[in-house]
Amino acid sequence: MGSGWQEWPLVLFTVLGQCVAGGLIVTGLAWFTRHQNDRVRIVRVMFFLWVLMGIAFLASVMHLGSPLRAFNSLNRLGHSPLSNEIASGSLFFAVGGLWWLVAVLGKMPPTLAKAWLIVAMALGVVFIFAMTRVYQIDTVPTWHNSYTTLGFFLTALLGGPLLGALLLAAAGMATPRACAVVAMLALVISLAAALMQTASLAGIHSTVQQASALLPDYGFWQAWRMALLALGIGCWLCPLVRRVPPRPWRLMAGFALVLVGELIGRGLFYGLHMTVGMAVAG
Repeated sequence: MGSGWQEWPLVLFTVLGQCVAGGLIVTGLAWFTRHQNDRVRIVRVMFFLWVLMGIAFLASVMHLGSPLRAFNSLNRLGHSPLSNEIASGSLFFAVGGLWWLVAVLGKMPPTLAKAWLIVAMALGVVFIFAMTRVYQIDTVPTWHNSYTTLGFFLTALLGGPLLGALLLAAAGMATPRACAVVAMLALVISLAAALMQTASLAGIHSTVQQASALLPDYGFWQAWRMALLALGIGCWLCPLVRRVPPRPWRLMAGFALVLVGELIGRGLFYGLHMTVGMAVAG
């Protein structure tokens, strides 16, 4: 597929982290609108959000080579985008995970629980934005553009609603149709962005390489990515069109398809890495 898969720890970290942030927003909004008994069930299934977040951070540590290097990455907090990313992700994980732990133990006062959850959801958005800043490098023209920021947030809008719908279905609850509409719109935007970015690669080159030559099969894998995303979202939309509640196994299949599609897309993203060299046009 391309050299981007050598960065598989970062592929897992970014995609899973963005899906978890989106999933927390969906399940969190459902928690706000439910009664106490339903809230207990929602909190229980939220456990899987933090399992996925743990896997994401484990992958990021593997990329660093040693857990001790994670602490060194915080040395330039406030000045380095990488330090900001690690800090914001850790804060999101800690605040959200601690909220879940206190809530599942039933020790959370209602007013504090609402405020704490809002903060955790906001930190998820901050975490995604901090991830985008890491790759806005002016010497890497294939990353230093709006497609990077858009793509990272679209992952949250594609995977997050499906993950949230899956967890809510496992808790015996329905997800608002608006979430499915958001995922469908994100799919349309993703398709348009992929087409425009593919066309833009022909205009980016340095004195030593052409961006469009970095991944000769770029269009082929983007087509597969879009097919997987469409099938995944379809697993959610088709029952809704028939006015039938989607079953958990169908939502699980849909989320798996979207996850694989976004992993392919993120692999393509890392495979497009190039530096300007002596000159760049585009």
